[in-house]
Amino acid sequence: MDQEKIGKFLASLRKEKKLTQQELAEKLGVSDRTIGNWENGRNMPDLSLFKPLCQELDITINELLSGERITKEKYQEKFEENIVKTIDYSTKKLNEYRGIISLILIILGLFILISAIMIFPSESSWSSIYSILGVIIFMIGITKITKKLKWFYRLPLIILIFVTTMTILLFTDYLNVKNNHQVPMFRLKTTFIGNVIYYDTLFYDVYRCNFGEDNEYFVIEKNNNPTTNELINYCQDKKTK
Repeated sequence: MDQEKIGKFLASLRKEKKLTQQELAEKLGVSDRTIGNWENGRNMPDLSLFKPLCQELDITINELLSGERITKEKYQEKFEENIVKTIDYSTKKLNEYRGIISLILIILGLFILISAIMIFPSESSWSSIYSILGVIIFMIGITKITKKLKWFYRLPLIILIFVTTMTILLFTDYLNVKNNHQVPMFRLKTTFIGNVIYYDTLFYDVYRCNFGEDNEYFVIEKNNNPTTNELINYCQDKKTK
């Protein structure tokens, strides 16, 4: 669809009718800037405006899409040609729209993910909830933006991006626990025994000894599913060693 040709055609028809861009815009319920964009070939009129626009300019929709007057002999030929062009144009615009939506989802997902880590304290369950929500939105955007790829390329790419994202997220959480003595965000279970808090995560355990005291400290161990008695004595045993 030749937008520049259609734009020049619209401009010449408007001038034939002795209408200004403002006057035509008022008749169609749009801005004069919109009319200017049509005539400069930057945009096409919305489909809902095709009929009223053609009525104001005394042309057919077929002529509008052709960007010229059409004789009766060529009307059917141009009609079929314009159907194909319209379908191609609509598909292109739809793909552009989907691409924008996908990009918005990716950015929004990352924003929620980063905000969850920076704003919510790790003790709060909201930090992990919002982090997972951010990952889900991010992955929906990735899924949409890779839709054009063949499935045997697309599926491994989506899995790789998901695994990489989760690895970065979990590793960042681990570093915060180890270096900043923060509670792990992605914990499976939290157990309180006296002045000991036990955090069970997917890959490691965290013991928070002397909770609430000046000499509070964190210990990271491999997963071992300690019993209640082991938890009670854990920090004391660490202290005596």
